[in-house]
Amino acid sequence: MYLCHNKIFKNMELHPLDGAPLFYLLFFVIIAVLAIWDGVWKLIALWKAARNGDLGWFICIAIINTVGILPIIYILTHKKKN
Repeated sequence: MYLCHNKIFKNMELHPLDGAPLFYLLFFVIIAVLAIWDGVWKLIALWKAARNGDLGWFICIAIINTVGILPIIYILTHKKKN
């Protein structure tokens, strides 16, 4: 028996996600997608900064979390000229 809101419910099984609003699931999915997005752009920009010898850019990209904005700016502004 479970005591909930001053009532006793008999034979009730609790599921780990019972009572968790859909908002929390959606929030988790959005955070996971943003983390993957940032990770991919950050790895590409860090690779290019290391190859180009840009230590300042490398440190800034490694430390500052901007959800991919700073790495994209670096990639777009430091293209190789053909």
